[in-house]
Amino acid sequence: MEVFSNSQLILLTFLMLVGGEVFTSMLQLFLDRFNFTQKDCVKNECSSCVSSTSLSHKIHQMELGSVSMPQSENHDQIEKNNINDKDKLKYNSLSLVTLYITYIPSAKNILQNKGINIETFSLFTIVSTFASCGYIPTNENMMVFKKNSGLLLLVLPHVLLGNALYAPCLRLIITFLKSITKREEFSYLLNNSKEMGYDHLLSTLHCWHLVGTVFGFNVIQFILFCCMEWSSKIMEGLNIYQKLVASLFQVTNVRHSGESVFDTYSISSAILVLFIVMMYLPPYTTFLPVRDQNDVKKDQNSLVDRIIFSQLSYLVIFIILICITERQSLKDDPLNFNVLTITLEVISAYGNVGLSTGYSCSRQLKPNLMCRDSWIGFSGRWSTEGKLILILVMFFGRLKKFNMNGGKAWHLS
Repeated sequence: MEVFSNSQLILLTFLMLVGGEVFTSMLQLFLDRFNFTQKDCVKNECSSCVSSTSLSHKIHQMELGSVSMPQSENHDQIEKNNINDKDKLKYNSLSLVTLYITYIPSAKNILQNKGINIETFSLFTIVSTFASCGYIPTNENMMVFKKNSGLLLLVLPHVLLGNALYAPCLRLIITFLKSITKREEFSYLLNNSKEMGYDHLLSTLHCWHLVGTVFGFNVIQFILFCCMEWSSKIMEGLNIYQKLVASLFQVTNVRHSGESVFDTYSISSAILVLFIVMMYLPPYTTFLPVRDQNDVKKDQNSLVDRIIFSQLSYLVIFIILICITERQSLKDDPLNFNVLTITLEVISAYGNVGLSTGYSCSRQLKPNLMCRDSWIGFSGRWSTEGKLILILVMFFGRLKKFNMNGGKAWHLS
């Protein structure tokens, strides 16, 4: 990244800005408004457009499910609110990041030694984070700033605001504007989110569950990451506060932005499996263990039936647990013990197949003269805890027909 000139970084910033998920979603609104305007002109033989007064009047006259004309005005309102909010957010964030780098010598010296303009770095980083691009003007990404906890905390909110929590923030802004202005358009937006056809305008219940799911994922990742990596090599030179902030920044970036303060190669295999799952999930994935009134009539399953996970979820949990129990072997004997061989063994046990990669002494990094090759039963080299977990996997595989409909509470969107 450091080979790019200042002007090239500015150009990349513009490309990230217009290519981000939030900004491309605005294109949908403009196209919908254009199509609506064209259809309206054809319907009225291009005579004249309906005035804003008549639009407001029609809002009272039409039923919720058959809205046509107010949609154009409401789209305009969404566009103005989104653009104004993003401009303020981007300006304030840019100012804070620039001030931090200017007055914190350690962060300022890093950029000066690399010949990177402070203002360009600030703008580039904020836009890249908000647009979920993950690019940073330094070759080491954010690893050179892992001791600058203040900078990480300033950048951190944009990871969520530009992706997973954009919809709840949008609804919060519309609610705030409704309470201030008392305009009917805002009430219509809040009460008819599905009719608007804007993917980021979600219902209140959906937003609450989305917020809970996002923070739930972060808490789980944060706790597991700290437990596994607190005393590892990647944490060397950091105090307790810096470890906490850096860990929080790392796990929050995993789902979308991809900015990293640690060497990914040095992170334990169990954490990497968890990261892979987090990267797979769409931004608006929600866990909805409760049912609305419409679902109650269609689905009479109990709450327990809705809380249980899917088959794939349990397999991922088993793989993570075994990676934890075999973490020492994963470190000392990586050619035999790795995530791929463990995954194959777990899936084989789940399907009651019996296929195994075996164990080869020739793949040992530290040769053992007493070692014997074993072409079957790779799990025979596992720890007692790992073997017990694999036994549970085999039982689970035999009884999987009793849980084939699990995971109903999860919605990937």
